[in-house]
Amino acid sequence: MVKLMFAPLRFLASRLAGVTGKRTVARVWGAVDDRGRPTPEDRTAGWGRLLAALALEGAVLRVVSGAFDHASRRWFARLTGRWPGPEAPKPDDD
Repeated sequence: MVKLMFAPLRFLASRLAGVTGKRTVARVWGAVDDRGRPTPEDRTAGWGRLLAALALEGAVLRVVSGAFDHASRRWFARLTGRWPGPEAPKPDDD
């Protein structure tokens, strides 16, 4: 039931993370290179520039997505008193 209640919030958070991530990538790339960000379809893109752009995009999108997901889970838990996902693993008694 908790998963079902959390689904709309997770959907919204993922969409906001995508928009925020794309804007962040564009801003960071703009500070690095004044030319547009290359894409794999760009015939004139050099390997170094292309791989740098893809690595930057992947890293930024992953960080932003993870941050939005965690923040939405914390907000949901604060609102409902239940964590939407697996509980933290119990520490081993070694």
